Amino acid sequence: MDKLAEELMNELECETVFSFNLFGMQINVAESVVVTWIIMAVLILGAFILSRNLRVDHISKRQAVAELIVTKLTDMVDNMVGEKGKAYTPYLATVLVYLGVANIIGLFGFKSPTKDLTVTIALSLMSIVLVEAAGIYHLGVKRWLHKFTEPIAIVTPINILEVFTRPLSLCMRLFGNVLGAFVIMELIKLVVPVILPAVFSVYFDLFDGLLQAYVFVFLTSLYIGEEID
Repeated sequence: MDKLAEELMNELECETVFSFNLFGMQINVAESVVVTWIIMAVLILGAFILSRNLRVDHISKRQAVAELIVTKLTDMVDNMVGEKGKAYTPYLATVLVYLGVANIIGLFGFKSPTKDLTVTIALSLMSIVLVEAAGIYHLGVKRWLHKFTEPIAIVTPINILEVFTRPLSLCMRLFGNVLGAFVIMELIKLVVPVILPAVFSVYFDLFDGLLQAYVFVFLTSLYIGEEID
């Protein structure tokens, strides 16, 4: 169990890769930030390669793959957010792709950025700011404020509290599930160190990582739908 505790602390510890001074302040760049940059570079490079020399007819296999990816992602997110929320599909699809890659990047020897609590907090805050901004944009300030008093005025404090509990829920659900998967895998390795860990790795390192990305975007879409109705 001491070994498990040590491994868990190593996973939770976010090392500083490098530091630099900015206007007299020391800025520490964490491992999760560097891995996020790597993910961004890979996604941008992939998008650039797939989107070169696009044509209307007689399209190449590369363009067909690009169109298939975009169509499937768009349809998936559109189904989550609904007709009124289609304007937010590009953001939600981008978050879905990022989280999907971030959650499975451990298979390639990198530490997943979502194991850093600050990353999940930042993603959750971004999503909730988008949710509330969508509500203000679609309803107007007056109707948006009035929603806090629905269905009756006495529940206003609860509705206000929900604005703060939503990002906490998103953050801890993502962070907790990713971390929980790591703990379960380490326990399996301690009990049955041969063969079985490889089988469970397919689920926890691949399927569960993609599932958590989907759940995060699904809940954000659900919140947007509730705000703009």
